[in-house]
Amino acid sequence: MKNLTMQLSAVVLVVFALVTGPAVAGNYGKAEMDIVDTAVAAGQFETLVAAVKAAGLVDTLKGEGPFTVFAPTDEAFAKLPAGTVEALLKDKEKLAAILTYHVVAGKVMAKDVAGLNKATTVQGSDLKINTDKGVMVNDAMVIKADVTASNGVIHIIDTVLIPQ
Repeated sequence: MKNLTMQLSAVVLVVFALVTGPAVAGNYGKAEMDIVDTAVAAGQFETLVAAVKAAGLVDTLKGEGPFTVFAPTDEAFAKLPAGTVEALLKDKEKLAAILTYHVVAGKVMAKDVAGLNKATTVQGSDLKINTDKGVMVNDAMVIKADVTASNGVIHIIDTVLIPQ
């Protein structure tokens, strides 16, 4: 019975990878889902998606774009001090400012970042970019780049960006 359970789990994981793989791996040239749907399908951005909904930014990020989103994972949000996410979800204005600090207008692929040392966010502040050891955006490491969507690109980061 345990073997059957493990086999079924493996089958479920393979099916999940086949269904969501293009969204997570980068559906190069064939992106059919927008940024929000891509984030939902990836399964590692539940906090980010909830925050986008709470801030009223779903329609914007489903819009034409193109957008470049530096998307913190659920693990990145978990690194914030206890109660931070809950407090932000109640403060729509501050939440929107933090979320738009993760978005750059236009589609900036990883290959385009090599010559940049900063990028201006939709929020209005600049992000520092450092490519000395991988790609750092402020204090966040890009852990996966170039996840394409129909209206832009997502770069997955390991830390939530907070505007100063």
